[in-house]
Amino acid sequence: MTGVLITRCVCRNFPFDELLPLVRSRQWVLEDVVSQTGCGDECGLCRPYLRAMIDTGQTEFHHLLPADPTHSEATDL
Repeated sequence: MTGVLITRCVCRNFPFDELLPLVRSRQWVLEDVVSQTGCGDECGLCRPYLRAMIDTGQTEFHHLLPADPTHSEATDL
């Protein structure tokens, strides 16, 4: 299989399948994930995937999602 496979926050090396149980058990929203784990706080490229993981429970993504315009570093580039 070729293509994209996104399964983690690269900056923190935190796999989404390990993050999801924390999100569910603690009822975190995106801001909680960022503040508690640092995921999504550096380059911000994982933010749309974190948001999708929280909304759907999906931990593997085979397509690129649009950048999160609310992350300041993404808009500063």
